[in-house]
Amino acid sequence: MLTRLYIKNFAIIAELEIQFQNGLVIITGETGAGKSILMGALGLALGERADASQIKDKEQKTIIEAEFKVKSNDELLRFFEEQELEWDDQVVIRREILGSGKSRAFINDSPFALAQIQQLTSMLVDLHQQFDTLELSNKHFQQLILDARAGCLEELRQYTQVYHQYKVTERKIIAVQESIQKAAQEKEYKEFLLNELLELNWRADEGKVIEEELNMLSNAEQIKQSVGSAAFVLTEGERPLVAEVKSMISMLQPLGKFHTGIEDLIQRLVSAQVELKDIGAELNSISDKVSTDEKRLDELNARQSFAQRLVKKHGLQHANELIPIQHALEQALNSFEQDQSSLEKLQVELLKYEKEAMKIASKMHEKRAKQIPLLEKATIELLSRVGMPNASIRIDLKETSLSPAGIDNIEFMFDANKSGKFEPLHKVASGGELSRLMLALKSLVAKSLEMPTLIFDEIDSGISGEAAKQVGILLNELSEGHQLISITHQPQIAAKADQHLFVFKSEINGLVTTGIKELKMTERIHAIAQMLSGENPSEHALANAKEMIKA
Repeated sequence: MLTRLYIKNFAIIAELEIQFQNGLVIITGETGAGKSILMGALGLALGERADASQIKDKEQKTIIEAEFKVKSNDELLRFFEEQELEWDDQVVIRREILGSGKSRAFINDSPFALAQIQQLTSMLVDLHQQFDTLELSNKHFQQLILDARAGCLEELRQYTQVYHQYKVTERKIIAVQESIQKAAQEKEYKEFLLNELLELNWRADEGKVIEEELNMLSNAEQIKQSVGSAAFVLTEGERPLVAEVKSMISMLQPLGKFHTGIEDLIQRLVSAQVELKDIGAELNSISDKVSTDEKRLDELNARQSFAQRLVKKHGLQHANELIPIQHALEQALNSFEQDQSSLEKLQVELLKYEKEAMKIASKMHEKRAKQIPLLEKATIELLSRVGMPNASIRIDLKETSLSPAGIDNIEFMFDANKSGKFEPLHKVASGGELSRLMLALKSLVAKSLEMPTLIFDEIDSGISGEAAKQVGILLNELSEGHQLISITHQPQIAAKADQHLFVFKSEINGLVTTGIKELKMTERIHAIAQMLSGENPSEHALANAKEMIKA
């Protein structure tokens, strides 16, 4: 509920503060006293755009604060969580407007954009001004009214959850199908690229091995000749080096007993003989294995050329980089098969959600269809009570495919004068008629729906007498479970107030300013009597006013 409204330096308001009670709050006052200015200030607190022309004193900033006492619900808690606000059951919304027209907005002293202010206040206040038809013309609101009367709210909650899963799955299917389509277009080319890489079957560091083998094959003749010559010098020929070392050992052995150093040298020569013999054997082995294999040379050159061609084709620097490219192509082609499998599973899942959603939607359709004549009748009766005896309403229910509302397209049609011609509400109803129609509909669902503070501006336009009395009764009934604020010129409505606020003009230092005060019982009687008979009410008017308040 709205508990406080503070206004400073706005239009002809210098500064005022209003404390609001729960129940039915009625605001009255003379024409031009500033009631519309109050609504304008409240509109700014609710997130409307600021206008520099509304600032009373351009040297000072305009401040408007609206304070609310709130109860936690899923929607509000989600908003606080998304905006990273600490939960508080006291919410203060403040607007500050500079003389230049620039403005700032705050929620509990934290700065926010107007979009967030509007999002929050839409959960806190339901403002109905003359010619404000947006909510009543909204298909979702019309559906909510019907569902509240038909007892479909629990089914609607269940349906919304299932429909959400249905749409999420549908979007997943579209994404997978697009992926499959794109993959199918690329599949043939990717398979061609992969087949090339599989044909090459490159191994890590294979380039180094090929390079070494190519060097050997390209120089095979020289290697064989030089290695053979070295082996011949070591182990063959007229005076092989190994035999010469052996001869030296034999020559020195008898001298070992004469000089200790000679024995050490003999041991070293023995080791050298063994090593040279091994070297000779290995050189012979190399000479035997090295051959001029032209076929192998061609194969290695072809493989190296193939690898380099693929390196260039894929825009790489080294043949080893072909290996991750091959793995990526294999994975991409495997995912194509996985997408096909995933698509099949998602289609089964979609069918499951569709059947479940259709089951709940069909149940809602039956309840809605059964309730429509009852809601039409109840609404027409209330419209007659509030001064619209010729008005009629028709609720069109047409079956559609699955949608957020189920399988129904719901539209409220209106006929103001028993013409038999029903048209959408915003086309045929006046501002006052729409306000009273909104009051009638909300009265019918007040016990089923949790509603924010309801504000009706000039709901009594074009009515008086019994119709005004009935509007007052409806407002009073509706306010039993909700805070309801109404600006009125009708005494029959003002008499139903739980709190009566009076707007007045006064002159201070030659400047006209707007003030507001809460009327006590005696003041209420006098104010309502003035509404009945004029500035100086008679005793009869006072008695009549007192009786209206009692009633």
